[in-house]
Amino acid sequence: MSRFLLKLSGEALSGGTGHGFDEATCRGVARQVKSVVDSGNEVAIVIGGGNFWRGRTGNEIDRTKSDQIGMLATVMNCIYVSEIFRGEGMKTEVMTPFVCGAFTKLFSKDDVMTAFADKRVVFFAGGTGHPYFSTDTGTALRAIEIEADRILLAKAVDGVYDSDPKLNPDAKKYDRISLSDVIDQRLAAMDLTASILCLENKMPMFVFGLDGDQAIVAAARGEGVGTDIYV
Repeated sequence: MSRFLLKLSGEALSGGTGHGFDEATCRGVARQVKSVVDSGNEVAIVIGGGNFWRGRTGNEIDRTKSDQIGMLATVMNCIYVSEIFRGEGMKTEVMTPFVCGAFTKLFSKDDVMTAFADKRVVFFAGGTGHPYFSTDTGTALRAIEIEADRILLAKAVDGVYDSDPKLNPDAKKYDRISLSDVIDQRLAAMDLTASILCLENKMPMFVFGLDGDQAIVAAARGEGVGTDIYV
């Protein structure tokens, strides 16, 4: 049995439109996660909010308020996707670092462990609960707190490259690379704060493309096409 923290981008769940949700995409993710859970693994999920709100794009409003809107976008995403998961036969729990009425449960490691024992998929919404920290940082923090074996980073590209493969057709893909090298070379796996947090706490990760056939299942099995980032 392994314990994974799966990071999904909000845009990935929009089915390529960049906005809102694509139900078929979400159900496809749910079925893959169900397969991972049915194999005896424990899964927690962080979802970005970019399909509703992209912060840091201008100075039209205060940065703190912008980040708070982004946190609420991730809450909407997690509530929606958790319901899709339930429709596919899974039990779920949505947790936030701040009180969110009756919509979510306040984060507690003890409650996470109880949820895992009950074979629930746990969604971590709301990031760290503070501005100036990305969902990448929230992913790293929660993975460390719940003692995950590995972070699975589902992205629009199939791994980590030495430059943007969308801009450079000769970009080199890494099959395996150390987290120290990722940080030193400023490679686009996670943001710098999250990467350093993972390095200090020896948290490995696997970066892969969500569009691959059964990509989440393969990544959980250690058989996926992507980049293995070791500590």
